Amino acid sequence: MKESQSLTSNLLIEVDVLSNRLKNIKQSYKTTENKALKERLFAENKNIFKRVNEIHKIAELLNKNNEKINFSNLLFEITKRTLHQNKFENNLFFL
Repeated sequence: MKESQSLTSNLLIEVDVLSNRLKNIKQSYKTTENKALKERLFAENKNIFKRVNEIHKIAELLNKNNEKINFSNLLFEITKRTLHQNKFENNLFFL
């Protein structure tokens, strides 16, 4: 499979934006007392996590070629870290 660097670059940007939004959601969740807002933040967190997981699966497919350093390897690593961080911090919503 020949990777498109433009597509990979766009996915990298999307993961960066989603990762930052996840951090903002967690911070807002910690500081708010509004139950409706907490429910919306929880739902948004779930949807963003789902999207990052989709991008991670795409990155796995792109990563199957054997080059050591390329955009798809970077995309794979960033999505893996974002997913891991979200799983690790997911207990936030059960405080």
